[in-house]
Amino acid sequence: MHLKQLTFLFLVRLDTIDRLENIITVTNYIAYNFDSPIFVLECAPFNNGVLEKLLNKRIRYFFQEDNDPILFRTKFLNQMTLKVDTSFIAIWDTDVIVPSNQIVQAVELLSTGKADFVYPYEKQFLEVTKILRKLYLQEGKIELLEQNSKKMKEMYTPNPLGGAFIANLHSYRESGLENENFYGWGLEDGERFYRWENLGYRILRIPGPLFHLSHGRGINSTFHNADQYLNKKKEVYSVTRKMEANVISSGMD
Repeated sequence: MHLKQLTFLFLVRLDTIDRLENIITVTNYIAYNFDSPIFVLECAPFNNGVLEKLLNKRIRYFFQEDNDPILFRTKFLNQMTLKVDTSFIAIWDTDVIVPSNQIVQAVELLSTGKADFVYPYEKQFLEVTKILRKLYLQEGKIELLEQNSKKMKEMYTPNPLGGAFIANLHSYRESGLENENFYGWGLEDGERFYRWENLGYRILRIPGPLFHLSHGRGINSTFHNADQYLNKKKEVYSVTRKMEANVISSGMD
């Protein structure tokens, strides 16, 4: 399918074999369904060459030497964004899949100027069970996930904001990209969404699910430090306070 105006960005730290299997599976799915540019940045203390050899050959692979055990996700995503020259950008977690038609609908909204940012799913952020994940990795048919969605647990209810989003690149850059005050895992998705709302961007969602392929959770999939957690809460609180102030101000006009 022709979506050459959209670039997918994947940032990965291969902390488990699950993560390796997931990034191969997800990028293969994107590469099979779309002719979009796909960038993968691997961050690790050294390049063992494994991921580059296993990725689809048309994917642009980058490596960043990184000895920090905490993956500075926001910083590295911002660096990746500088390499993008298409009109639209998709920031995509290594472990998530959505039906391809939902991605097409998201790009159509951006192309027609109806939105600045689009989540390619609505309310269902579904955790794929280990058994279903294994079957999907073997068969590669997203219909398997769709047909068994009721067997999956909903995550981050009632308003999930992570996993993946697709954006007008100009709007994304204009909004400030990722907030590098967020170091490590957690809460940046909420801050980003509320910041977009404060700035008056048009944010839409596509009906349908997002599937999260299960994986082991290490230090880069949980809150790693109590002080960092408090700092992140303050960042989110600062944007929600601005939202409240804007609402009060508009009510006084």
